[in-house]
Order: sequence, then structure tokens, then C-alpha cells
Amino acid sequence: MRWGLALPLLCMLATTLQVLVLRFVDPPFSAFMLSRQLDAVGEGDWMFRAAYDWRDLDEIAPSLPVALVAAEDQNFASHHGFDFKAIEKARAHNERMVARAEKRNTPVRRLRGASTISQQLAKNLFLWKGQGVTRWARKGLEAWYTLLIETLWPKRRIIEVYANVVEFGDGIYGAQAAARSFFHKDAARLSAAECARLAAVLPNPKRYNAARPGPYVQRRSNAIQRQMRHIGGAGYLRTLE
Repeated sequence: MRWGLALPLLCMLATTLQVLVLRFVDPPFSAFMLSRQLDAVGEGDWMFRAAYDWRDLDEIAPSLPVALVAAEDQNFASHHGFDFKAIEKARAHNERMVARAEKRNTPVRRLRGASTISQQLAKNLFLWKGQGVTRWARKGLEAWYTLLIETLWPKRRIIEVYANVVEFGDGIYGAQAAARSFFHKDAARLSAAECARLAAVLPNPKRYNAARPGPYVQRRSNAIQRQMRHIGGAGYLRTLE
């Protein structure tokens, strides 16, 4: 019985310490990077190496974190990890899409998610993708890690780590690796249009390619650039200080 009480407390303490350390220490890898590496080994691809090269926020073009916010979480500066208005809008949208698909007897398309950047970072950095029951277990841990991240990290640190660990292509993680792989330049030299294209491939970086954008990525990147200007452009980052 003592262990039954002590074990959850020990887990809470360990995860809190884990998140607190990473406020100051740059992560050498993420859970998603490790999972991708193990998948490659399981497929017999012993030569595969995830592309990852950490860069501090001031070594990344300011347009990239702004593009990520514009594309995925425009209330990033004001929410505390969960955007309940976005969740409600996504729920209503998805209900309409399901009803339309059932009426037309066609597959359900264009479902909308409402995960914040903090939630996505919690999943990418610490957890797994999961299927079935394990997916729901991950969702619970994701909420806990999101609360820890929002409590222990400033917003600038959250967007800095996210820009470094998010997957922009198959096995390509973070701003620097993406800039080198797709545009043959350092992350600091990315243009606003290139940053918007990188943000546009999310959350399907294995399906879309920032270097060879199709019509969908082009349209989405144009919309992201408009939203970048709407939220304040590069000056947006100053609101996070």
C-alpha cells in the first residue's frame, strides 16, 4: 500500500525534475527521434541517422518560430498549455465533417486538431505516438507534461525547443537540419517564405516536402505568411519576453 502511494509521487517528482533540467539543458534527442531510429533498425536500415543539430533561438531566423505559431497555435502567447476555444471549434468542425461524410457516404476528410505547441512539444520530446489503449495513456501523460512545461518554462524556451525537435521531414528534426536538408543554408538565413513552407508541411512532414511544395503546401504557406504579418511578424517574439 505504501508503494501504491509512493510510486505516483516518485513519478511526479521524476518528471518534474526532468522538465526542470531541460529548461536549462538543451535536449540531445527526443522520444520521437529515438522511436524513428529504432524503427529504422527494426527495418534493417542500420545506416539511418536522424538529422538533428541544435540551434539557440537567436541562431534561427525569427520568421520560423513566428511561422510555427501562425500555422499551429495563434493563441500561444496567451494560453496556459490548452486552447479550449480552439478545442471547441475543432469539435464543431469535425462533427460537421463527419455528418457531411455520412450524408454523402464518403470517407471523412479534413478533420481538425486543436493541440497547442506546448502539447505537441510534450508529445514529441517525452512520449510516443501510440495506438488504441496506449494512445489514451499517452494523452494523459501528454496533459501532465504540458502542465509542467507551461509552469516551469518561459514561452521563449517552449518555442525554442519546439523549433529544434519538431519533425520537418522523414528523420529531419529541427530548424537547422531542415534548413540544411531542404534549402542548403543555415537556419539563421532562412527567408520568411521558406519558414512558411517549413511550417506548412506540418503535421504531415512525411507526405509533404518543403523544398518541392505542391499546390496544397503553396496555398498553405501563403496563408501562413498572411497570418505571420497579422500576429506581428518578427516583432511577435518580443511579446514572449
